[in-house]
Amino acid sequence: MIDLATPADPADGLAAVVALRRLAEQLEAAEVERAMRTGWSWPEVAEALGVTRQAVHKKHAKRLIAAGVELRRR
Repeated sequence: MIDLATPADPADGLAAVVALRRLAEQLEAAEVERAMRTGWSWPEVAEALGVTRQAVHKKHAKRLIAAGVELRRR
């Protein structure tokens, strides 16, 4: 079990939550791009993330196309 220290000020704890969310979003974007550049399909990425293919496509396709990533149809 992880023992989490609780900051005295809730604002500090909430700021930490925001920072972790941003980090998680950046990590997801980088890893989805890496997977797609190496030939993964949308269903494979979706399964690895535990979301639907449609959800991962909606979230990342536009950015990947703008970055010049060649996307597979399925």
